[in-house]
Amino acid sequence: MESRYVTTPFGRRAMSLGMLVNQQLAETIEPGITRNKWKLFRAVCEARPSLGVTDRALTVLDALLTFYPDDEISEAGGLVVFPSNAQLSLRARGMTAATLRRHLAVLIDAGLILRKDSPNGKRYARRSRAGEINEAFGFSLAPLLARATEIESMAAQVVADRELLRITRDRLTVCRRDVAKLIAAAFDEGVPGDWASILDMFRTLVGRIPRVATVKTISPILEEMEMLRSEIINVLEIRVKTQKIDARESQIERHKQNSNLNYNYESEQRQEITRVAPLPSDPQPRSEPVRGKSRERAPHNGGVAPRSLQSFPLGLVLQACPQIADYGPGGRIDNWRDLITAAVVVRTMLGVSSTAYEEACMAMGRENAATVIACILERGGHINSAGGYLRDLTRRTERGEFAVGPMLMALARTGVPGSRLAG
Repeated sequence: MESRYVTTPFGRRAMSLGMLVNQQLAETIEPGITRNKWKLFRAVCEARPSLGVTDRALTVLDALLTFYPDDEISEAGGLVVFPSNAQLSLRARGMTAATLRRHLAVLIDAGLILRKDSPNGKRYARRSRAGEINEAFGFSLAPLLARATEIESMAAQVVADRELLRITRDRLTVCRRDVAKLIAAAFDEGVPGDWASILDMFRTLVGRIPRVATVKTISPILEEMEMLRSEIINVLEIRVKTQKIDARESQIERHKQNSNLNYNYESEQRQEITRVAPLPSDPQPRSEPVRGKSRERAPHNGGVAPRSLQSFPLGLVLQACPQIADYGPGGRIDNWRDLITAAVVVRTMLGVSSTAYEEACMAMGRENAATVIACILERGGHINSAGGYLRDLTRRTERGEFAVGPMLMALARTGVPGSRLAG
């Protein structure tokens, strides 16, 4: 059993009121209290932001706990560990002596351990003839055991806050997807209303979402987004009741996402990318553009037909442009048809006209046009006019000056905000 008295630091280290408070706290341990040292250490790790300790300081605490002989920390088993600097450095992953002293001071200031210095400043234990420890000098774990209940409460609160943030972010993601698709449906169905203003409101809310989200910052955005969704649903329900639309599932499946396009995304079977013979300088197969009357016009590059754009694997597209998956059917994209459907939703959200998107499909092909829309969404904050940008890429494609590859690979290689789109 360790002695109950106030101990002052050895050498030049000064005594402080904080040390005195920690020593008094160490004497308030409830009789018979025990804790598993590794479960308690895990709770300290969870509560690290609230305790004000660094990850390196936790490494030192982990090393100190390895010198405690039992798994259960208790007052009856003694609470002082007395490792040498050399052994403590080894168990702290080779930390230098100066770094050890700095992080030990952090643990003492945080009230997790306290020093119990010997007369000469060394760490050792005095044993009886039977080998039992009568008195030990080193680092006392008494504050850690005394604050066990407090630390566990802090850890539980941190876990609860993290779970609440996850739930809030999930709700915001679903609500954002719902609003985007409902607005797209309203445009495609020609529902009367000020949908341009509603779309502007939606873009403003999306622009307010921070990159590092907290419950405090995204909760107001979620409330406004849910209100906007409710208003849109009310307008669409009134439209449905007025026209007495038969809402049977078979009719819903035959609905067109964009009546201006010459193909139906929802009902058609997935069409594989048509391959053409590679050019001598191009070893990769390429996908042909969508054939239509608008492609029969004379090319802009002096009468030379533009080369077909190369297609890329769907997995690479989703890796480079992960945001597009939020707008796919069911919040995910499993095939090219899902990507094309999501691109129609996104192009409406970005303000790209159906004419501009149809021209891009004619010039690039359906898959490549959907890939370009996904790239524009990924870097939308750096593009002033998505529609103008897409028209420019379409014209460059017709002249044979644009390829999807550089744009896609630039996004796949880096996720750094502000990086410019290639192509």
